[in-house]
Amino acid sequence: MTPWVTRLLLVNVVVFLLTAPYMETVFRQFGWIPSLGLFRPWTIITYQFLHANFLHLLFNMIGLFFFGPRLEDRMGGAHFMGLYLVSGVVGGLLSFITPNALIVGASGAVFGVLLGFARYWPEERIFIWGVLPIKARVLVIGLALISVWAGISGGGNVAHFAHLGGFVGGWGYLKLLERNSAAERFKRKVEQAQVPSRPSGRELDRWKTVDAESLHPLNREEYNRILEKAQANGVPSLSLQERAFMERVSARG
Repeated sequence: MTPWVTRLLLVNVVVFLLTAPYMETVFRQFGWIPSLGLFRPWTIITYQFLHANFLHLLFNMIGLFFFGPRLEDRMGGAHFMGLYLVSGVVGGLLSFITPNALIVGASGAVFGVLLGFARYWPEERIFIWGVLPIKARVLVIGLALISVWAGISGGGNVAHFAHLGGFVGGWGYLKLLERNSAAERFKRKVEQAQVPSRPSGRELDRWKTVDAESLHPLNREEYNRILEKAQANGVPSLSLQERAFMERVSARG
């Protein structure tokens, strides 16, 4: 487990236990109703920590538990929380399509986390119900299509547009983050030069300062593989993707 995923799990569970006896009153004060958003702006954040029932809480926390730690380890705590909250906010904003609906739950934020996971590990197999294997990117595409169809058809008592908004918010946050990241600046520099990049020894020295033990096990394995390759064959032997990975890991906050 990673720090912010642990905190989010605890906060959501504790809030649910404390508010369950007073759910109607709490929802009225802290749930998100799009048409009242200008008069109750705090609810665009607070609604993300309320859940209608135990199963609602359980499914959202399962998603956060399975997809969150690896993503937080890759992005760093600050950026992970930025992705989480922005996804939830955009999920609430997109719910203006149903302006008078009362919306609660972390689904939009968790959908943003799922999108982030699929962005970095698109080929990772996820087992639905522990049996059916499906690639992460296929799962995201499928859920997005389901959310659009169900939202338009008005199926069920589910905030489908909040789910879709979570994907939109997560995608926007990641695009902005990647555009301004050290790895992306490195990539643009290489592309603009139009010649193979030959990083200096200083870059290899900087990569060596990464605390490998703090990385997610899969990221650690990739980090060690690339570092060994660079030390054995020289930094110029690395591909652009491998160099970008090392820059991202060394720059993560």
